[in-house]
Amino acid sequence: MRFLHTADWHLGKTLKGQNLLDDQKFILDEIFHIIDDQRLDAILIAGDVYDRGVPPIDAVELFNETLTKLAEKNLPTLIISGNHDSATRLNFGNKIFERQNIFIAAKVSDVPKTVVLEDSFGEIYFSMIPYFEPGEIKAKFFTADAERPTYNAANKFYVDLARQQIPHGKRSVAMGHVFLTGGDESDSERKIVGTLSNVDANIFDDYNYVALGHLHRPQKFYSGSPLKYSFDEANQKKSVTIVDIDDSGAAHVEKIPLTPKRDVKVVSGTFDELKNIPRTEDYICAKLTERVINVQDKLAWIFPNLLSVEFDFLQNFSDDGSTGKFGEVISTLDYFADFFKTQTGEDLSSDYREAMSVFLTEISKEE
Repeated sequence: MRFLHTADWHLGKTLKGQNLLDDQKFILDEIFHIIDDQRLDAILIAGDVYDRGVPPIDAVELFNETLTKLAEKNLPTLIISGNHDSATRLNFGNKIFERQNIFIAAKVSDVPKTVVLEDSFGEIYFSMIPYFEPGEIKAKFFTADAERPTYNAANKFYVDLARQQIPHGKRSVAMGHVFLTGGDESDSERKIVGTLSNVDANIFDDYNYVALGHLHRPQKFYSGSPLKYSFDEANQKKSVTIVDIDDSGAAHVEKIPLTPKRDVKVVSGTFDELKNIPRTEDYICAKLTERVINVQDKLAWIFPNLLSVEFDFLQNFSDDGSTGKFGEVISTLDYFADFFKTQTGEDLSSDYREAMSVFLTEISKEE
C-alpha cells in the first residue's frame, strides 16, 4: 500500500503579520500534483489543519475547497485533529464525509476510530489518534477521584485501546499529533513549558508505521509542515512523505520536496552588502551587522516582503567599556547620532555629542 503523509498545514497562519493564505493555496496545489503523480492508495493528514480554533473565513473556505478536491479523487483520506484545531469544528459533518471516503477523528471516543483499507496483500488497520488533553481521558474513562494522567500515560492508554481493534498479525499504521521525547522543535510550534507534554515513542512500537504531526521539521515519524512558519525554519527542507508498506509490513519511506511560492530566508551583513542582494519576493528577516536607521524603508525596494529586521553586533555603550547587544541597551544619544548623520551626511561632532549628552541627562532628571 502506498500513501502520502502530511501534517501541520496551519491554514490561516500569519508570519510576522503577513497573511500566508496565498502561499498555502500554492503549496496545496503542489501537494495535489504529487498526489496525482504518485498513484496513491490513501492520504493521511496528521493534525493542525488550521492554525487556531476559530480560523479565518478564508482559511475555512480553502479547506472546504481542498476537501472537495479530495472527495472528487475518491482516495481514502484520513484526518485527525491537532492541538491548534477546534475538535468540534473539525469534526463537523464527519459522518457525511465518510460517504466520500474522507475519515475524520477529532475527538476522543469510547472506541478509537479505526479505518481498515486493503491492498493486494490484505488488510491494513489505521488507528486515528486525535490530539487531546490528559484531562479528557480522565473524564471519559476514569472516575472523578482518579489521578489526572500525564500526557504519556494518557496517550499510552488510548493507543492501547486502539490496538484492541487490530487483529493479531495484521499490518497497522498509527496516526497521532504528539511531541515525542527527543524530537527537534521549531519556533512556530505551540509549546507547553517543560517536558510534561512529552510522549515516549515506544507506545507505538506495535505499529508498522507511525504518521505524526506537531513538529514542523521533517524527521522520523514526522512529515513536517509544508511551509516554513518561522525564521528559525529558514534552512529546513520542507516535504511530504510517501510511504510504501509491503506484504511483510515493512515501511519504505521517501521524502518528496516541496517548493513554495515564496521562500522564508534570513540574510545578514552590512547595509551595503544587503542592498547588493538581487531583488526577491521571498519573506526576509534581515540581520544587520551595523546600526542603520529607517533600514526597512531603505531595503524595501530590494525586499518587498521584508518582515523582520534585527541588529546582530556588539557595541560599546558606556564609558567603562561594557558592551551589550544592539536593540537591548542602545542609547538615545546613539539614535540621535544616527539621525543627525542621515539628515546632514556628517558625523555628530564631539562638541555637539557632549552638548546633546548633557541635554538628555537633564531631561532624564526632570522625568
